Amino acid sequence: MSIRNDATFTVIDETDGYIVVNKPAPLQIHPGDPNGPPTLWHRLCDLLSYEIANGGQVSIINRLDRETSGVVLVAKNHELARVFGMAMQERRIHKTYVALVHGWPEWKEKIVDAPILSAREVEPSDIWVKQIVHEQGVPCRTEFRALKRFERDGMPLALIEAKPETGRMHQIRVHLHHLGLPIVGDKLYGRDDRCYLEFIETGWTPVLEKKLLLPRQALHSSRLELNLEGFPSFWEAPLPSEFVL
Repeated sequence: MSIRNDATFTVIDETDGYIVVNKPAPLQIHPGDPNGPPTLWHRLCDLLSYEIANGGQVSIINRLDRETSGVVLVAKNHELARVFGMAMQERRIHKTYVALVHGWPEWKEKIVDAPILSAREVEPSDIWVKQIVHEQGVPCRTEFRALKRFERDGMPLALIEAKPETGRMHQIRVHLHHLGLPIVGDKLYGRDDRCYLEFIETGWTPVLEKKLLLPRQALHSSRLELNLEGFPSFWEAPLPSEFVL
C-alpha cells in the first residue's frame, strides 16, 4: 500500500493492518473535551475513512503526552489491535525516547530504579496530576544514556536517551527531575512547577517563554521496537528541529 500523508503528522510506515506515524507536539492523542480541538485520533479517522467504512477501526497502541512527539503505532483492525495489545502486556514492545535537559549529567549511563506516586498522596499539592519519587510509590525503572553535552548562551544543556522498563505516568519526566536534569520546556517537572498553573491561566506568554525556552516539553519518542515475528523490528522518528536551540 502506498504511504499517505496528513498535514499534521508524518506517516512512517503503513500496511493493510497498521499505520505508524510521527506525532508532533502539541497534538493530543485522544479526544477528552467533546468541544476540544481535533486530535490524532480524529486525524487518523479522516485519513483512514475508507478502511473504517469497510469494517476497520483506529486503535492507538502506544500513547504519548500532548507535548511529547514521536513514533505512534496504530492498528487498523480488531485482530492486530489484540496482537499489539498482547505484545505490549508481554513487554515485547520497547520504547526509546530522547530528552533535551537542563544541566550536564556526570555519568554516561545510569539506571534509575525509583518508585513514583501522586504528590497529593503524601504532601499538599494544587496540581492533581503531579507525580513524585517516593518510597511508598509504584516501582519504576528507567535506563538513561547521555548522548551529547553542549552550551547555549552559557546555559548547560544535554541530550539524554531514555528507555523506560515500566510505563508509569510521567515516568521519564519525573525520573529526570529526580536526577536534577529537568526537561527543557516542561511546565510541570521543569525548573519551576508553577509554570504549569500559569500556563493554564494565561496561555503561552513572553514571561513563560523566558522561563521555559520552548513552548513544549522537549521529550521525543524516537524509536519503537517490536519483538514480534512477521513485523518490522523497529520504527524511528527523527529528532525535532526545536531540540537544537
